Amino acid sequence: MKKHRKKHSVQITDPQIEEYALNFTSEESKEVKEVVASSDEELEYIDMLSGNMVGMLLKLLISISGAQRILEVGTFTGYSALMMAEALEGRGQIKTIEMNIRYQELAETHFKKYDKHGVIELIKGNAQDILPEIEGIFDLIFIDADKLRYEFYFEESINKLKNGGLIITDNVLWNGTVLEPNDHKAEALHAFNKKVAEDKRVEQVLLPIRDGLMIARKL
Repeated sequence: MKKHRKKHSVQITDPQIEEYALNFTSEESKEVKEVVASSDEELEYIDMLSGNMVGMLLKLLISISGAQRILEVGTFTGYSALMMAEALEGRGQIKTIEMNIRYQELAETHFKKYDKHGVIELIKGNAQDILPEIEGIFDLIFIDADKLRYEFYFEESINKLKNGGLIITDNVLWNGTVLEPNDHKAEALHAFNKKVAEDKRVEQVLLPIRDGLMIARKL
């Protein structure tokens, strides 16, 4: 989600260290780079893109775990879905949910052009209504949508996740404001992090990558 435009942005990682880390992280494919460029041309802000570090971590986790059925809550313009699709190499399926009409249009355009194996299914609508209706069990679920509803998304997702499967949640540090929450989203994300940490159904690690990434494994 768009963040605190009028507030000072906290740099969680030292900028030089982050740049160094990016320089030694595998680059995005030509197709995914084109999605970034297209999104930048079409939209005023693209801060909702997951970014190369998060995208590469998603790809690696899919490859390592052998995940084939993936659910994504929050598509934006399709960057993360396409990164994950590259890891699948045509052997699985990604269902991704997006409510914003403009983002739906951009994601559809990108999927038609770059989803080489046709593994991505875009589901249009409000995830709060759609998630309870989605059937089947998933190997990996990526949450990157309305921060105020993260607890709801997590509860709905864990019931659709196989034992040993992963729930990955983005932006859980929210520019560092979770340390001293001073708005509704920071408060909601701090409550979400606390909930996951206390949940006996999972084991988890919160990584200070980019804007914070929570990785939880269902026991």
